[in-house]
Amino acid sequence: MGRNISWNEVGCAPKNSGICWRESNGRNVAKDEYTFRERVGKHACMSEHSATFNAAPKVWRTSGLIQLTGPQTIGTLGGLMLSMMLAALDQTIVGTAEPRIIASLSGFDRYAWVSTAYLLCSTISVPIFANLSDIYGRKWFLLAGSAGFVVTSALCGAAGKFGWLGIDGMNQLVLFRAMQGICGGMMMGLTFTIIGDIFSPAERGKYQGVFSGTWGLASVFGPTLGGWLTDQISWRATFYVNLPVGVIAIIALYLYFPFWRPKDVKRHIDYAGVATLVLCVVPLLLALTWVTDYGWSSARVEVLLAFAAAMFCAFLYAETRAVEPMIPLSLFSEPTITLCSIGVFMVGIAMFGMIIYLPLFMQGVLGVSATKSGNLLTPMMLGIVVGTFVCGQATLRLRSYKTPLIMGSVLLTLGTILFARMNAATQASQVLLAMVTAGLGMGLMLPGYTVAVQNVAPHRHMGVATASSTFFRSIGSTVGVAVFGSLLLTHYHHDFANVVPRGIPQEAVRAFSNPLLLAQMRPQLEATFSRFNDGPHVLNSLYAGVGPALLGGIQSIFLISAGLMVGLLILNLLIKDVPLRHGPVTTSEPTGH
Repeated sequence: MGRNISWNEVGCAPKNSGICWRESNGRNVAKDEYTFRERVGKHACMSEHSATFNAAPKVWRTSGLIQLTGPQTIGTLGGLMLSMMLAALDQTIVGTAEPRIIASLSGFDRYAWVSTAYLLCSTISVPIFANLSDIYGRKWFLLAGSAGFVVTSALCGAAGKFGWLGIDGMNQLVLFRAMQGICGGMMMGLTFTIIGDIFSPAERGKYQGVFSGTWGLASVFGPTLGGWLTDQISWRATFYVNLPVGVIAIIALYLYFPFWRPKDVKRHIDYAGVATLVLCVVPLLLALTWVTDYGWSSARVEVLLAFAAAMFCAFLYAETRAVEPMIPLSLFSEPTITLCSIGVFMVGIAMFGMIIYLPLFMQGVLGVSATKSGNLLTPMMLGIVVGTFVCGQATLRLRSYKTPLIMGSVLLTLGTILFARMNAATQASQVLLAMVTAGLGMGLMLPGYTVAVQNVAPHRHMGVATASSTFFRSIGSTVGVAVFGSLLLTHYHHDFANVVPRGIPQEAVRAFSNPLLLAQMRPQLEATFSRFNDGPHVLNSLYAGVGPALLGGIQSIFLISAGLMVGLLILNLLIKDVPLRHGPVTTSEPTGH
């Protein structure tokens, strides 16, 4: 104690030269020397030439590229979990407040934009800010996203009270939700990347499974919480509830998550890449969103798709010439990243197809009430939660991400096949079995893809490589909803036209053109049909014809999903299983100071 320790002895380096656990002559540190120096930590580096230390040893609790102490680990994970919970709950809790929001702010025709604006902005912000964090560090972007999410939540809750903006209450809410989507995308894109920074590859699945499970739990409890807040307080409370939780998350991340500035990168923002990606993704998502309303052959959809294709080509050209590309195309020369990107895209198609059209099947075909159909979705969400935890333990114990990917694709394939075999005589227990099977499969795969990508991606591109999973899953879900929605409506309109009695005015039948809205419009339809002779009987006849008309389209959707999942199983078999490292890094890596 008290003797001077030279730089070469402790493995530290002068200021601004980096930190490593090697001797200055390049010799690797022996195991006992490494343990000694690890316990010394940064406090050994007290001056440029020597250091005197008497402090208690610092013990690192994480073994990733950024090592954290016990308090730093607890504070960082707590802050990240709260941030993730905010983003997850926000997408489920608000839906139950829809009738009250429409009644308060009016603008029923624009309410869909409350969700669409959030989706557009969150999807596009994920890769942009992930790339910026690869260049400038993650902490301040994460804090900015969390703080912005809190502020925009307050603005959403106060929508309609800003008369000086010159727009009505619903347009204010749409604007604030778009801003909230940008901040939510920042949090989503960085959370899983930070897990990859602070934990070794074998441990990442364990923690990513926990964070992915948060989404499933939010889907289960979010609607209930949103309904309670709306009934007991106000619809505005569904936004204000984010404020105290967000403030706690910001404080925890500010105090405990260390700032680490990446080295050996060119600090150059790819403005051309950002602009062309935005001009590609936004028209694409808008076109896919409008397909169910206007059809694939409508002028607005065709123009938007053509413009998106042109901007995609411009984006590829910009990335080949960028000094520091926003999405380096070289990443996709790695087969694992390419296959995983295709995989999450396909999972996005299947997952959102089931989430959206299963309730429609249960309500429209099986005649289950809206409340009960919502409860029937709970087992699938809980299956996802259980699957993510199992995936985390499998990657940790087996040092393999391919095993849960194969198991998950098998279960998801079986689940979609069970869905495809359902008909009007299907029992609720059969629906539950299919849901649990598919949910377990999705839960096993989602963290597995992230672990696989992070295991092969160079750390200088860890952020954008990780964000690609979220990005392609979002694009896949939008494509799935558009394609499946168009297929469903085509079948439905053809079959429903055969059950409409003669003499019914078109304005009365027009309400049945969109089966997704029939449950909410029953009171209005009863009032409309009461003006006709034998109106209630005719209305019941029309509702009775909805189920058979829906069945053919929904069966086609599930059959296509089953075929996609068979292809996904083959694709997962092609993914190379690179062993996952466990334990401390053995090369020059940063620590959380």
